[in-house]
Amino acid sequence: MPVKNDMTADFLRSAYGGESMASMRYLIWGEHAAKQGMPNIARLFAAVAFAEQAHATNHFRELCDQAGGAAVTAGAVFGLGSVAENLQGAIDGELHEIEQMYPVYLHTARFQQESGAERAFRYALEAEKIHAKMFKTAQDAAKENNLPRLRREEKPLQAVPGRKIASDGKPAATHYRHVFLAC
Repeated sequence: MPVKNDMTADFLRSAYGGESMASMRYLIWGEHAAKQGMPNIARLFAAVAFAEQAHATNHFRELCDQAGGAAVTAGAVFGLGSVAENLQGAIDGELHEIEQMYPVYLHTARFQQESGAERAFRYALEAEKIHAKMFKTAQDAAKENNLPRLRREEKPLQAVPGRKIASDGKPAATHYRHVFLAC
């Protein structure tokens, strides 16, 4: 169903931009973590990068009937720090989405009766809560130099419900049910 309200459409575009940038940022930070000898943190960044791509795809899908150019405002953290600093940047970004961005976007979509946007915002909000917790656990382990507790993990990472990440950091065969749906 097409988005009828300009404010919800603007919020979808902003969320699309922010999630797209987060995905790329997490891939870059993951490469850095791998080079620093922290493969599980690298895999975590890769898994969450895929989840952010899924959120961006859901937001894009809700706007797929609106062709044309648009200026997109989206906040972002830039730069490359230590692995612990990059994890803090990830935590800060996730908390911004949890505490400020998605609650406002979700409330607006509900108020404007935009059910598709509401669903996309709600899914993203719930996933971001999981991402923040995973990044915090990884940051605590990195700060304490207690990475073996992360290395003991035998199950694939699951940053998005239904989407597993193989031990090499690449998506496994299972698929997130809301990703890459055709317009």
